[in-house]
Amino acid sequence: MEDETDHLDPTSEINLETVKERAVKGVAVLTGRTFILNIIALIAQGVLWAYLSPEQFGVFWIVSAVVNFLTYFSDVGLAAALIQKKETPSESDLKTTFTVQQILVVTLLLVLYIITPILRNTHHLTESGITLLYALGISFLLSSLKSIPSVILERRLEFGKFVLPQVVETVVYNLAVVIFALKGFGISSFSYAVIIRGVVGLVTIYILQPWKPAFMISKKSLKDLLKFGVPYQINTLLAVVKDDGMTIILGSILGPSGLGILGTARKLAQYPLRFFMDNVTKVSFPAFSRMQHDKVELANSVTRSIFFISFLVFPSIIGLIILAPVLTQIIPKYSKWVPALVPLAIFSIDTIFAAVTTQLTNLFNAIGKIKITFKLMIMWSVLTVTLVPILTLKYSIIGASIGYALVGVSSIVAIIIAKRLVNFSLGESVVKPLMAAIFMGMILFLITKMIGQNQNYLTLVTEIVIGAIIYALTSLLIIGSRVIVDFKKGISALTNR
Repeated sequence: MEDETDHLDPTSEINLETVKERAVKGVAVLTGRTFILNIIALIAQGVLWAYLSPEQFGVFWIVSAVVNFLTYFSDVGLAAALIQKKETPSESDLKTTFTVQQILVVTLLLVLYIITPILRNTHHLTESGITLLYALGISFLLSSLKSIPSVILERRLEFGKFVLPQVVETVVYNLAVVIFALKGFGISSFSYAVIIRGVVGLVTIYILQPWKPAFMISKKSLKDLLKFGVPYQINTLLAVVKDDGMTIILGSILGPSGLGILGTARKLAQYPLRFFMDNVTKVSFPAFSRMQHDKVELANSVTRSIFFISFLVFPSIIGLIILAPVLTQIIPKYSKWVPALVPLAIFSIDTIFAAVTTQLTNLFNAIGKIKITFKLMIMWSVLTVTLVPILTLKYSIIGASIGYALVGVSSIVAIIIAKRLVNFSLGESVVKPLMAAIFMGMILFLITKMIGQNQNYLTLVTEIVIGAIIYALTSLLIIGSRVIVDFKKGISALTNR
């Protein structure tokens, strides 16, 4: 048995200044690189929207939700506990986490196999849908094998290395799924692509961060990690019940086609979050954890991180709402997605609140206030399972989107609690970017109305450019030179990593 004091790297713990420096670089690197990846993913998604039907997308959302639901039982929060841990994790910690994860993953794959006949009947899954279910299960196993190398890189805030497997996975997956879709493979396009992605990602991360997998369970390590891990994972479980669990329920209410419309609207509304927020969240959890004893630096970092997300997400979602109808005009194959436009606009309310509150729950977890996150997750879960199904049964797709929007508005509670704990600036981080984005949206809306039915690719590009210019100028007036300073810092961190 390994000695409990046998640390992975005793010199890897980093001081506050290094944390701040790596956090800024991490955000810059992740945002710069994954912005390009998300563009690739969006282009691929655009092709799929043209060649696949809402019903096929609905099957994908249902099957993905089932596997995602099971995935959250595969960790019991041990990986997050390793990242949050103040001391450097020992080899016993790493091996114990790996062993427990694999036991849980294999168990869950057996559960997936057992419940397949039930899902086939309740959600009308075809053979290709069942194949996709099993393919995602295999991908789930491959992903679990990457957890320890990922934890090591996250703890060290080495996000330059951490993002490379994501780069490779995203490029390979999107190329594969588009090629298979164009060749007429339908839902099977997803099945082949997720397997290819899983294998490539696994090989890549072990090349970048070698770690020899080994099986052992240290009672001491397991006990220490579970103190943080279990509450963390309970919060995560509530999140998945609220999101993926609800997707499974809605699939039985709306059917694959209705869920395809609803899921596409929600995915579109969440694109700005995936482009910008995920990158900051990935960096801020380990960074906030290292800053938890310095309230001033923590407050400043929370303000800056929320500002960064808001500054990019707010104009993106408002611009998307206004310009999405233009896309359905100029691309004939997109006309089948017109029913998703109104739900998209309603979902945007949830997106705006999520841009702020996701970072705040991240803060609660990082400073050890897991109980607060737990109570918030209970509130959101209860509201979701109460409002969304009832409104869906009464008003169908529109009702479901209204339900999600109302849950988003309830996030005001999280903001109030966070302000009491950490004195971050809500005006600087949220209000000013929102004012600039709303003004941009008003001008852009008037321009689209003036153009009317004469929209084409040139007018669309022109509208995007005009919107960006208006937002930049308005931001300078409302926010001031801080925009330029932060932009320069980001570029410097990206180019000097």
